[in-house]
Amino acid sequence: MPVQRAAAVAGERLVGKRVASVKRNPITPTIDFDKDGVQHGHLRLPHSHDNSAWGAIMTPITQVKNGEGPTALLSGANHGDEYEGPIALAKLASQLTADDVQGRVIIVPAMNFPAFRAGRRVSPIDGGNLNRAFPGRADGTVTEKIADYFTTTLLAMADYVLDIHSGGKTLDFVPFAAMHRHDDVQQDAACEAAMQAFGAPYAMYMVEMDPVGLYDTEAERQGKVFVTTELGGGGTTTAATVAIADRGVANFLRHAGILRGDVEAQHSRLLDMTGEGCFITATERGLLEPCLDLGDDVSKGDVVARIWSLDHPSRQAHEYVAEASGILAARHFPSLVEVGDCIGVVARGV
Repeated sequence: MPVQRAAAVAGERLVGKRVASVKRNPITPTIDFDKDGVQHGHLRLPHSHDNSAWGAIMTPITQVKNGEGPTALLSGANHGDEYEGPIALAKLASQLTADDVQGRVIIVPAMNFPAFRAGRRVSPIDGGNLNRAFPGRADGTVTEKIADYFTTTLLAMADYVLDIHSGGKTLDFVPFAAMHRHDDVQQDAACEAAMQAFGAPYAMYMVEMDPVGLYDTEAERQGKVFVTTELGGGGTTTAATVAIADRGVANFLRHAGILRGDVEAQHSRLLDMTGEGCFITATERGLLEPCLDLGDDVSKGDVVARIWSLDHPSRQAHEYVAEASGILAARHFPSLVEVGDCIGVVARGV
């Protein structure tokens, strides 16, 4: 049964002799997920607002399909101010042919398209953080509807999932591919192999400060082989981080057996941030003085950063020291910080 018809059938139930509609996601694709070849289209989400009474959010999507085989779902701009993913995936969508693949590649360069168009982390429509909205709601806000469509339709079709992140405007990272640890030994091993295949300079065993609502959490709950990244930050890109994304996407697809050719071997330095003491959080507001740079080795007790209060020039700076040894894997990007900001992450070498 075609995917679109199956979704429609799933969205209806019989009550006696009447057909009653249940909550069904209003997003409709302009491509046919069952059709071979290259298709460029949109995910159409009706959105009525002041400037367009019967308008729609049109999120670009590309599918490249050739016969039977695994499906990879590739996404960028889950947060709208992170750009390595959109660049790498826009290039892939314009260049990939059906002859290049065996199976299916679904490419969404900008998951949270409203946020991407606005250059913001969160949606300008409802303030929604897409990567905190999963599994979403079919009858919810714009952001919740997007999350629900990924949960019920796109993730449901996928075997391999790659979600490309960077630090956006407020964080900067050493470039790494990442996985979360899983209780399921087979899933854990499959995710680790895919992370290593991506071939970023660093490979991170990652813990989230709060995993509730993450795309990652939903993809992993569905048993997918899931890899994410942090490839830089500051709300911009570099030639080096885009090149890492380009190579990593191709390697990920080759590892999945979808893209023809061999994985381009790259050495990744293994890091771990699953233990205690990795996150350094500001308890003062003021001007941030970094005492170490990204990638620098850190010993327990080293001063990682200082915060100076310009409201009270007589005060000495508040020093933040590392609670563990490793490397400085992330830092706050703007020089002005508020209480509660993450100002650094120390990851241990493996």
